[in-house]
Amino acid sequence: MGKVILDWKTANDFITDAFVGVGVPREDAQICTDILLESDRRGIESHGCNRFKPIYIDRINAGIQNPVTNFEIIKETETTAVVDGHDGMGQVIGYKSMKMAIEKAKKYGMGMVVVRNSCHYGIAGYYSTMACKEGCIGITGTNARPSVAPTFGVEGMFGTNPLTIGIPTDEDFDFLIDCATSITQNGKVEYYERIGEDVHPGTIIGLDGESIEGDAGVALKKIRGGTAALTTLGGIGEDLGGYKGYGYAMVVELLSAALQDGSYGKDLNGKDENGNIRPYHLGHFFIAIDTDHFLGQEIARKKAGEIIRKVRASKKAPGAERIYSAGEKEHDIWLSRKDSGVPINESVQAEMSKVRDDLKLNYVFPWEK
Repeated sequence: MGKVILDWKTANDFITDAFVGVGVPREDAQICTDILLESDRRGIESHGCNRFKPIYIDRINAGIQNPVTNFEIIKETETTAVVDGHDGMGQVIGYKSMKMAIEKAKKYGMGMVVVRNSCHYGIAGYYSTMACKEGCIGITGTNARPSVAPTFGVEGMFGTNPLTIGIPTDEDFDFLIDCATSITQNGKVEYYERIGEDVHPGTIIGLDGESIEGDAGVALKKIRGGTAALTTLGGIGEDLGGYKGYGYAMVVELLSAALQDGSYGKDLNGKDENGNIRPYHLGHFFIAIDTDHFLGQEIARKKAGEIIRKVRASKKAPGAERIYSAGEKEHDIWLSRKDSGVPINESVQAEMSKVRDDLKLNYVFPWEK
């Protein structure tokens, strides 16, 4: 049957109603849905509907994620804040935290909010985009369950730890680099398993120090079981700069835990000492820098646009048709999808149908017609 297009309105209404059905307040559910679907709008299917049920609905039903978010400000100054999310909805916590950072930046030039005891907050680029829309540079990162090995190590000691930066430009899209500090991420391996694609060589390392290849489902079980780990940007060893990815991953780990006295490393594996599941207690950080406190938003946008256009106009490699800026491919995908909808693969179709049936929601999906 393959992928089927689900129109945006149906996707938005259904996912929102499903979140409400498991106890998320409607206003919060709308935030969660918008962030979830933003992944699919940008073509980042590993973080969109693909994760709707297993990462959010199932965790709420399992009691390790709270559907009602207690957003508690532990400490606040004019430019900073420390927040405890009490294991609520990560998207709600992230949205409110970046909004707070932007408000502080607009008033004082810069704002930073750090979070402890949160859950998976979806696509990191959503929050940096929030800042760009307000004429701010936006920076965010999050730690995650331990699945990535340090350089010269084979044990998963920290998460895929994305470091995401958005810079406003005068183009139709802002500059947005949104990627993990590992070569690939758990969500991508999960996605490979769903579509039957093998893992790529060099992205996963075994306890013997060798690259693990082949079936993504088998590789995923090894990562979950602690007998394999993802590799940092640059890959295994130092020859191709793996230590650089390791260093940036540690920057994110530190900023996601040190300022807020949060959990880190193996304490984020979602299990207690007896192997029972528990909340993940993730940490995030959000930074907003207001361009109007420098030489102004117009100048900043124009200069940023000039820089990326100059780079895109540089000499291309033989056979290459185009040089891209970060965020450009995602913008192109959104333009191609905006009038149609989100492509849903067979396994996600089954999951969405099950959620609908379990919650007794009145929806008929296109794959059922």
